[in-house]
Amino acid sequence: MSDDLVGLNQLISSFEDQLIDSQDLAFFLATHGYDAVPKGKHVEVTLSGAVYRLIPNGEKPGLCDIIAW
Repeated sequence: MSDDLVGLNQLISSFEDQLIDSQDLAFFLATHGYDAVPKGKHVEVTLSGAVYRLIPNGEKPGLCDIIAW
């Protein structure tokens, strides 16, 4: 399991997909070892006991925005 916010930031910044939704984002993150669960229009990722909300960002660079939850 990946447990590093820096690594997560690098991963989501390395790819772009304007059409990615929360289901696809959660799958993508899970395949890279993250504890990711889709929750409606966002994904919750747990890292070192902290929960982060990831929201697909459409046309902006990267796959999503990370918000501490």
